[in-house]
Amino acid sequence: MTRSASTREIHPGAGETAAEGAWLNETAQYRLLIADDHPLFRGALRTAVSGVFAGAEVFEAGGFDEAIALLERGPDVDLVLLDLSMPGVRGFSGLMYLRAQYPAVPVVIVSANEDASVIRRCMEFGASGFIPKTLGIEDMRAAIGTVLAGGVWTPPDIDLKGGTDVATAELVSRLATLTPQQVRVLMMLSEGMLNKQIAFELNLSEATVKAHVSAILQKLNVESRTQAVIAAAKIESGQWPHVASENG
Repeated sequence: MTRSASTREIHPGAGETAAEGAWLNETAQYRLLIADDHPLFRGALRTAVSGVFAGAEVFEAGGFDEAIALLERGPDVDLVLLDLSMPGVRGFSGLMYLRAQYPAVPVVIVSANEDASVIRRCMEFGASGFIPKTLGIEDMRAAIGTVLAGGVWTPPDIDLKGGTDVATAELVSRLATLTPQQVRVLMMLSEGMLNKQIAFELNLSEATVKAHVSAILQKLNVESRTQAVIAAAKIESGQWPHVASENG
């Protein structure tokens, strides 16, 4: 498959709507990954993409680990559409991991949670956009087109500047410095897993896990793993639901 940046032309005209302008040359080919555990919604997103981007390759993942496996096999992906809540991921941790591991790949959060603080937090963690699941299909197409053209899209009625105090902003900045592996270790610490359990799940030695935990404590400026979990929970606002053990 041949893809060239030269085919990704931007054509917004004065007064032109998102759907009319499309922003993109429809002959361009893109690779998009949809990571969502609801097959019906994955189908809706696939329809939104295929209806406007001719030749686009769309990959689907029903869980976070499956999404990572797809990215590892073929990291040449133009955009990831990521649900906040799915098997193998807790709230913002999936976004944090992807931004750390694949910083060149834009990530758009697609979520049923339309709380303004959640949207702001996603953008603070490096998302290129936030699409509510209630958004109409034409608006979804416009939003995806904006991001593929190098822009950022969030619901127009959301104020991205308000609502974050200094202490929370500092904590978000500290969390953003975690490496991909450290994000996963912190996620597992939040689930109450022991070092040996984490080592087994990540195929690491216990010594390596201990080193990761020490690094996490240092980066978050806390003294214990319990304090690290509490610190992470402060910015989650309940966005890390319990993940059943059979989901990993």
